[in-house]
Amino acid sequence: MGAYRFGYHVQPLPFADSVPYSLIMQNKNDVMAAGAHNPIRAMAGKDEENGTGLGVATRTRTRTKKPQPYKVLMLNDDYTPMEFVVLCLQRFFRMSLEDATRVMLHVHQKGVGVCGIFSYEVAETKVSQVIDFARQNQHPLQCTLEKA
Repeated sequence: MGAYRFGYHVQPLPFADSVPYSLIMQNKNDVMAAGAHNPIRAMAGKDEENGTGLGVATRTRTRTKKPQPYKVLMLNDDYTPMEFVVLCLQRFFRMSLEDATRVMLHVHQKGVGVCGIFSYEVAETKVSQVIDFARQNQHPLQCTLEKA
């Protein structure tokens, strides 16, 4: 029957009767001295230097790098109606009427305004959507992107 020791279920080995008791105890003492409650730490002392050929198995974790954020900027011009700019902000940047109006007025007064911050691919798509929609409606509205 198996026994519980240090939180691990221990099963007797099928060849335990054929191994000398002194060899089992010697290995048990080595493991206990290294810290049997932590099997990884118990194996840490056994390495190439001692000639045992045992070591700690490590797992490398790959970390994904966060994408570089890009700002989508809308530029002011003297020809595009303010209502059309608000419509673009609502349609392509999912802004409320109040937020779209606030951004539109900022663009009108300052000459440029931030519509949002996105990954490069999303920002590029939004810029092209705004420009295409403006061209379809015969407006010279300009939209660009830059690193945030």
